[in-house]
Amino acid sequence: MSSADAGQVTGLVVVDKEAGWTSHDVVARCRRIFGQRRVGHAGTLDPDATGVLLVGLGRATRLMRFLTALPKTYEGEVVLGTSTSTLDASGEVTGTWDMSEVSLADVRSAAEALTGPIDQVPPMVSAVKVDGRRLHALAREGIEVERKARPVVVHRFEVAPGLTPGVFRIEVECSSGTYIRVLAADLGAALGGGAHLRNLRRTRIGSFTVEDARPVDELTPAVVLTPAQALRDLDQVVVPRGVHQHVARGLPLDRVPLGITGDGPWGLVDEGHRLLAVYEATDTDRIRPAVVLVSAG
Repeated sequence: MSSADAGQVTGLVVVDKEAGWTSHDVVARCRRIFGQRRVGHAGTLDPDATGVLLVGLGRATRLMRFLTALPKTYEGEVVLGTSTSTLDASGEVTGTWDMSEVSLADVRSAAEALTGPIDQVPPMVSAVKVDGRRLHALAREGIEVERKARPVVVHRFEVAPGLTPGVFRIEVECSSGTYIRVLAADLGAALGGGAHLRNLRRTRIGSFTVEDARPVDELTPAVVLTPAQALRDLDQVVVPRGVHQHVARGLPLDRVPLGITGDGPWGLVDEGHRLLAVYEATDTDRIRPAVVLVSAG
């Protein structure tokens, strides 16, 4: 551990983000709660959305990219008959349609067609960069630019009746990078009109659920997960003590003697289940370090 890491909390907190907070707001609050600057999150949530946000502390911020890649589950409501500038309830109305004849069966059929590998165009209100500028910054200036479609996977897209006509409750399990507001808008277009999303809640990232999460103001050092616990969705391999120095020096390792199989990445832990490093596959039987947490010495 470097002198810069001394006294810092290292690990993960699972936050239940409130509506009205940006993901950056949560990071800023965590910096004050834990008294340190080195804080980062995995998987942005829109300000109006609520639910699971994973926040890394200290050296665990280097692990966030492995959590960002995990599949996610969302709940929300699709409102048929009205499109908005932001594709959700926070935007200005841009179109209206009479979609009162659309049935639950119609919506479920359209949702099924949007299930599986699909291409999605990122919304203008997203954090995607085009020519070095984030789309949401351009949108605030009234600028709309062409965006390339991106491949995503919708593993599950379930639809249930809402409490009022024209409103349908949805639950979506999807790959990282999927925009639920775009799914809602595409659903409306597929049904011959328009739609927008409201009351979005992320209920799961990988194995981390809302049951694991706490409001940001209830966070304390006692609820911080260790780096190894943060990477519980990765395959973890206990490496013998004689290999620790090789890991600490960032050396490639032969997977066969360590009994490492699969495609990776793998969390390498010691006998006490302390995370030493994360290793990734190569084109050979060797694995290489992606992140090393343990120091040589």
